[in-house]
Amino acid sequence: MYVAVKGGERAIQNAHAWLAEERRGPTDIAELGITQIREQLSLAVNRVMAEGSLYDPDLAALAIKQARGDLIEAIFLIRAYRTTLPRFGASEPVDTGIMACDRRISATFKDLPGGQVLGPTFDYTHRLLDFKLAADGEAPNAPSREPETGNVPHVTEFLNREGLIEEVPHDDTPPPDLTREPLEMPADRALRLQALTRADEGFTLGLAYSTQRGYGRNHAFVGELRIGSVPVEMDIPELGFSVEIGEVILTECETVNQFTGSKTEPPQFTRGYGLVFGQTERKAISMALVDRALRWEELGEDNVGAPAQDAEFVLYHADNIQATGFLEHIKLPHYVDFQSELELVRKLRHEAGAQQVQEAAE
Repeated sequence: MYVAVKGGERAIQNAHAWLAEERRGPTDIAELGITQIREQLSLAVNRVMAEGSLYDPDLAALAIKQARGDLIEAIFLIRAYRTTLPRFGASEPVDTGIMACDRRISATFKDLPGGQVLGPTFDYTHRLLDFKLAADGEAPNAPSREPETGNVPHVTEFLNREGLIEEVPHDDTPPPDLTREPLEMPADRALRLQALTRADEGFTLGLAYSTQRGYGRNHAFVGELRIGSVPVEMDIPELGFSVEIGEVILTECETVNQFTGSKTEPPQFTRGYGLVFGQTERKAISMALVDRALRWEELGEDNVGAPAQDAEFVLYHADNIQATGFLEHIKLPHYVDFQSELELVRKLRHEAGAQQVQEAAE
């Protein structure tokens, strides 16, 4: 076993060299730069930042390049790098009500203060290959528009004025930090939302889709979906007040869900919530649907056995880095384990054969 490991060192080094060569590709083609990835593959960059729990477009672009476009591998690289960073403090909670919105839509109210803003979206495009992109032509000029700024009220506030939607509970208790503390069950909503915001997009999408198909009795409307930049502030003890240290782009989704009421609560709508780094609206909507499905117990609803209602199943399987690590480790050497099982199977076969011979002789 030790000889095999020692003998494999050169093979591993050669594999790394081959990987670097494959990553670069033919040298007669211009190398893909970090700036190109950051600006032209921004949706991939946004996903890596969101699921990697680190807002840095340049580092996310570098990780995508290093991973040859494998986004889960890139997310792994970002999370690993994140663990090496010192922590100087914590920022204040961001206020999405003052978001400078590049995109703001509602499926529940047509007329919104400030209007609906479609923004950059695939929603109304024809799903046909655009061969003009292969010709490297100039991009069309979009009409100039300043993002909507100032106080941008959330759509759910309109329902809240009439008491038609549940109040958002106010809790000043600092939530646990999932990036520094292991996930423990049972998990409150704050911890569940942390896990969902960095959960694998495909897994979350599948769960959200299952709730729409009846596995969870969860019919939702998109109350509002907004994408834009919000300022980040940090409290400076020496100054005695908070100062703005930068901006982040976020996608926020609030869903409006049916609720029949209970003995203590009148019929009203309930909420699902999603908040993710960058323009990641598919993930934000999926997150909001799964969040609402996981709230069945606190809302006094029946558990119909749907996967999206099982917090332990959802939270322990949503993290693509944990899933990838456990999945891919089985392709690494397991020679000793397999040999022990091989010997066991041989022994069982030998004993079974001897018993058959004995029974035949009798």
